Formats: sequence, C-alpha cells, structure tokens
Amino acid sequence: MFDNNYNFTVLERFLRYVKIETTSDEESKTFPSNPKQLELSKLLVEELKEIGMKDVEMDEYGYVMATLPSNTEKDVPVIGFIAHVDTSPAVSGKNVNPIIHKNYQGGNIVLPADNTKVIDVESNPVLKDMIGYDIVTSDGTTLLGADDKAGIAEIVDAMNYLITHPEIKHGTIRVCFTPDEEVGRGTEKFDVKKFGAKYAYTIDGGTRGEVETETFSADAVVIKFNGKNVHPGYAKGKMINSIKIAAKFLELLPKDSLSPETTEKREGYVHPTSINGNETQTTIKFIIRDFDAEKLKEYESLLKDLCNKAIGYFPGSTFDFEVIEQYRNMKYVLDQHPQVEAYAIEALERLGIKPIKSSIRGGTDGSRLCYMGLPTPNLFAGGHNFHAYTEFVAVQDMEAAVKMIVTLAQVWEEKS
Repeated sequence: MFDNNYNFTVLERFLRYVKIETTSDEESKTFPSNPKQLELSKLLVEELKEIGMKDVEMDEYGYVMATLPSNTEKDVPVIGFIAHVDTSPAVSGKNVNPIIHKNYQGGNIVLPADNTKVIDVESNPVLKDMIGYDIVTSDGTTLLGADDKAGIAEIVDAMNYLITHPEIKHGTIRVCFTPDEEVGRGTEKFDVKKFGAKYAYTIDGGTRGEVETETFSADAVVIKFNGKNVHPGYAKGKMINSIKIAAKFLELLPKDSLSPETTEKREGYVHPTSINGNETQTTIKFIIRDFDAEKLKEYESLLKDLCNKAIGYFPGSTFDFEVIEQYRNMKYVLDQHPQVEAYAIEALERLGIKPIKSSIRGGTDGSRLCYMGLPTPNLFAGGHNFHAYTEFVAVQDMEAAVKMIVTLAQVWEEKS
C-alpha cells in the first residue's frame, strides 16, 4: 500500500529540470551531441547522492548511473529504470517557462505567451479525463520537456520513496539517465554490462497506464542523386541538374499511402526527412518504418525502383543508395521474457490503473537495448504532444508513475 501521506517531490524536480536546456543536435558528431545536456546530468548526480543512492557516477559520455541496494533476503533479478535527459530539436527547449494550470475545469488551454498555441479538447480528448488535475505546459514559446524530464523526475522520486520507506522490500535497482535519445543515439555508448540489470524499463511513454512492448523496426536511407554542373550560360545539352532529379523522384512517391500523413495503427511508411544539394549532387534522407522488419526490404526496393525511374528522365545521371539499420521491433525479444510485461501490468492493476497495451509508432532506447541483451519495455510517464509547443503533462499522472515504479519494484521482489 502506498503511503498516502508521502510528500511527492516529482513536481518540484520536474519544474527544475525543464528549465535546463538539453536540446540534442542531430547534425553534431560529438557525444553527447550538445554538451548542454551535461548540465542536467551533473545536477542529477548530486540529487541522486542527496537522496541516498549508491554508486552514483557520470561517465565520460554523460550517462548517469546509480544503485539502490537490495533490502531483501530473496534472490531478486536486478531491474533498471531508464529515462533520457535530452529534448527534441524539433522545437526550442531554451528558456522553458513552465506554467501550472491548477484544478483544470475543462475547455481549451490557451498558452499565455502565444495565444495561437492552443491545447484544444478536440485534438486532445484525454483532457476530458483530467478534470480537477493540475496540468503543466510551457508558455507557448518552447516545448515543455516532459519527454523525458517527467520520466527522470518520476524515477528520482520513486527512489526517494523507497529509501524513505525501507519497509518496502525490493531487490537491487539500477537507474540510468541517458543523453541523445531524441536523435537516435541514446544507447550508442550505453554499457549494458556495467549497468548490470537483467531487465529494465524506460519511463518514456504517454498516457497513464501505457505498457509498450512493441515498436516499429526502423532503417535510415540516404539517397544521393548525381548530376553534372556546367556554367549556366553554356549549359544547353550539357547540364544535368541533380536538384531536378531529386524533385522528380519525390514526385514519384506514393500520394495516398506509405507516408506518415496517410498511415495509422500498424501501417508502415517511407518518409523523407531532409533534402540538401546543388546542381552537382542532391541528398535526400529517409526514415523507413514498419512493425514487420521484413517489410523494410520491400520499402528499400520501392525506393530503389523509383530512383531508377527518376534518373531515367535525366540520361547520364546516377544515384548512390545507402541503408543504415537503426533499430528493430522490441517485441521479438520481449516475447521471450513475458514476465517483464506481466509484472508491469500487475503493478498497474494493484494501483487501480487500467493497463493500456499499445504499440509505438516509433522507437525507444528499449528498442536497441533489447537487442543489446537488456529486455526493456516502455512505461508511461504521463506526457502528451511530445516535440511540440503544446506538450503537456498532469501532475497527478506523474505521481501515478512514481507509484507504478515503486509498486513494480515490490512485484519483482514478491515474485522472486
């Protein structure tokens, strides 16, 4: 039973964390991609030490790890809780000014610094379940940072609860706060052996009750169209403009299928994310996604066929085609360890929270960690509208996540 007199620290921690700029940089070659992330990582080292965690350290790459030692005689598998410090580069995370809309009573939420930014009920039906809640947003000029600073705050508060309530029996718990998740590099330098957990959970999901054990499988595709540049004053019959080849290629893409804007549920897609070039060479970057990893090969073949068609309109042109594996559906691994999901569901049910089993139309650090030998599903952190000015999270949902983490630690101890 959770102590109803416990004074949660999750909100004050969250408000502190979001004010630290930690935007990751997808063009950077350094690790972490933006050294500003280390400011939050260093703060987390101090806070973990303050609450009494052991073996607290930050490595050269900015990974923060710590241990909560077991307080039971049982042989309980070491479990881990993971969240990421960085925020998406899609929207500014500089000078975040969090606003608490206390005792929400329904209706649209207009963000005060930019009244064109509105969290409307029609687009956010979850608001109908938040009457009476305290909802945290940005002021409308930045994202909020609930993805994933809510997860960080929830993990730290849960560890604080377990330390201040030693009557709650649990095995050894490891926590880790990672950099660069938002640019797909969150596990690049992650040392699974050093972390030492047998199973883990990322606290990086959305709606209260979400248990996500399936993600897209994902590859990146880089296509370079090669033309021929000649001085434009003397180019007749000689120039082959690679920008026009790329434009023809993009025109050939399916119009009503296989794109993020035309797919949902279990449908996959091919998605151009950037284009850059000149007359000589133009590069288009794609991400391709599907729950079935085998379908990625079909999408690659489709793109290659369209490349060949495009250069057919421009005799003498060529293209280069590179596929970069990103991550694979975690379900293939988690199906081999059903207790990891089952214990999370039991923890939610004990708290009276309806489990929502869902598939992620994207990936998490857990997608890669599963294939690095650490089975890691994703659990809710309570945030909504990630990567947007209209991002929000309810204080009550963050507190529910704290309870979930604590209860999950209990379930693992009891089942061992």
